[in-house]
Parts: sequence; structure tokens; C-alpha cells
Amino acid sequence: MYSDILKTIIYDQHQIIRDSLIINREYTFEKNGNYVLTGLRRAGKSTLLYKIARELVEAGADWNQIIYVNFEDERLSEFMLKDLNDILLVASEMSEKKSYFFLDEIQNVKGWESFARRIADAKERIYITGSNAQMLSKDMEARLGGRYFTKYISPYNFREYLVARKVQHDEAAIRTTKLNGRIRAALGNYFHEGGFPESLLFQAKRAYVENIYQKILLGDIVARNSIRNSNAMRILMKKVAETVMHEVSFTKLQNIVNSIGIKISKDSLINYIGYAEDAYLIFHIQNYVAAFVEKESVPKYYFNDNGLLNLFLTKKDSALLENMVAVSLYYQYRGGLYYFKSSKTGIDIDFYISETGTAIQVAYSIQGEARIREVGNLIKIAKEFPESERYLIVTYEEEGIIEEDGVKIEVISLYKFLLD
Repeated sequence: MYSDILKTIIYDQHQIIRDSLIINREYTFEKNGNYVLTGLRRAGKSTLLYKIARELVEAGADWNQIIYVNFEDERLSEFMLKDLNDILLVASEMSEKKSYFFLDEIQNVKGWESFARRIADAKERIYITGSNAQMLSKDMEARLGGRYFTKYISPYNFREYLVARKVQHDEAAIRTTKLNGRIRAALGNYFHEGGFPESLLFQAKRAYVENIYQKILLGDIVARNSIRNSNAMRILMKKVAETVMHEVSFTKLQNIVNSIGIKISKDSLINYIGYAEDAYLIFHIQNYVAAFVEKESVPKYYFNDNGLLNLFLTKKDSALLENMVAVSLYYQYRGGLYYFKSSKTGIDIDFYISETGTAIQVAYSIQGEARIREVGNLIKIAKEFPESERYLIVTYEEEGIIEEDGVKIEVISLYKFLLD
């Protein structure tokens, strides 16, 4: 029985929730809904639960109705599926009123979804978080049987980052020279340091992000998947970071890793990539016009936060720029985001949004030859692919309209793109 330990953990958590600084995020929740929240470690999932808990108390609930259990608490290191029922027993002891259950990082308990189904069927209110992509898979949704809404939680987007930094960013601020300068200064930090909410509390932000990366790598990937060759996993992630902006096959990645003396089979490499995606460290997009086999085997990879990617790069702002655009688009469009590369037509487009027919090129600057390359590819897709309807070039700070060969191309600076 875990009753005494659970009560102590719950009361400790109440104090943590009371003391926490809550920054408003761009997420909304149905009043009577049950939720599964998942996403990158330290992206702010727990803080969203704190906000919901405090709002319940402000609306009249007693603290003893808030049953918040964090399964990363070392006091629950031996906690198993059969022990989950103790949470219900403790809730009934703490209050005779309706309880509100918050189960944080529940993926640490194997088979947790059967318990989640049972208490949802009992008409309890429950919020669940986890740091594994399998929790948003179609298979998991089937096992939960439609009893939960699911939400992917990312680190701060740029608007949320500006709110947390108390930087005004409405239209007046954008048009006011001094305030616009503050937005651009904040962008420089966000661009290199990323959007992990707690990183704003620290001076040594790179060290903080490095600590998160090590926790993801060693805990969420290596330990959870029983990877024996952790060094191969480290090298692989470094090499994936170096491919950002470029499509890469599994065979090429294997050859790159093997060439530096780290031997890894293609099957193991494919598994390792999958583990990294499951932990939300990286994501991939496919070629819109490729055959099915090539779609699966020659993707482009990006990191889910610029701070993570920047751990691997030196003076590669062009890669950071494309990664930031990729993260913003992927959060909005997920499976509807592609790159577009055709050897037949010579078209090479960084991002294509199938839902809107939008073709997007990313270039730090479009001075000189870069303008010819980026504009030329957009004109090609406009002429040869009638499904496309809108054409953008995202730069770090250049803006304008290019009209060439009957095609209108919008050039938009990064901060405006992120605020749009």
C-alpha cells in the first residue's frame, strides 16, 4: 500500500502548485473534458496542470480535492499498475467531495491506460501528462477509447516567449521604433536559446538546455529503450543535427556514423531515430512529390527546439533559421507539412503546406545569388504545380514583395512570421 507516501506527495505538490509562477499559454481546455498532454520534456506540461488546479481552487474546490501525483518522484520508483488504485483510495480519504486527478509523467507506469480508461468511465475528472509520442499515437487513442482529448505541448512559441519576457508585441509595438527594437532583441535570444519556459529563470541558459538534452538522451531514450551503445546514440544525434536543412537517407546516416569508427547497423539506426522522435527530441517531414518508399526513407529532420539544435552547431544561423520555421509550421500543420523536391522539374522547396498550397523558402538573406535561387524555385513551382497558391520567403530580417514572371512572392522577416 502506498497510501501514506501518496498523501505526502500530494500535499507536497499542493505547496509547489501554490508557489509556482504561472505564465499564460495559448492552450484552452474544455471545462468538463479529460485530457492527455504530451510533448518534449520541460516544455511546460506540468505548469499547465498547475494552472488548471489553481483555477479549480479559485472556483471553489478544496485543495484536498486536488489529487496531483508526479510519477517522476523517486518515492514512487517501484510504483506499478496494481498500485494505481491506491490513488483512488487516498482521494476518498482526503475528501468526500469530487476529486480532480492530475497524473504527471504517467508513462513511467507500464499499462497505465487501463487505469485511465477505468476512472474516465467512472466519470472522474482527470488530466494526464507524458513525454512520449506513443501517448498521442492512433494505437493509444484506440486503447483510451475516445475518453480523452489529446494535446501536444511545445516549448514557448515566440508570442508566449515575449509574454513571459514582458515584451510588448502588439501592432503598436511593431510600428514603434524603440519597442520594435525590444522585439528584435528578444528574437535574437529566442533564436539561439530556444523556448524552454524554465530557461528564463537562469543566466546559464545553454547549461540548462544541455541538462535537458542529457536527461532526454540518457533517460527518455537510452535507459527506456535499453540501448547498450549510448555513444552511438550521441554521435547519431550530432550527425542528424548537421543534416538540418537537407534530406538524408538512413543509408547515408549509417555511412556517416560508421565512417568515424562507430559501428551501427541500419536496423539499429532506424530504431534509434524512432526513439529520438518518440522522446520529441526530433521530428521529420517527407517529400511531397516522392514515391512512397522514398517518402519513408529520405526525410528531413529538425529539432523540436532551437536551443537543443544550437548545442550541436557553431555559427550556423541559416540552419537555426530553417529549424525555427520548421518548428513553427510543424506545430500548426503536423502531417500536412512537407518539403518539395523533384529531380524531374528541378524544383527544390524547403516547406510545402498541402492544406493551403503554400510554398515557403527559408534564407538568412536574399542578397546576391540567394535571391536567384529562392525566387527561381518559387517561380518554378508556381508555373509547374498548379495546386500551389501562395509563395513566401522567410528571412531573418528582410521584407518586401517580389513580382517576377507573373508570380507574387512575399518576403517576410522571421519575427513577423512567428508573430503571424
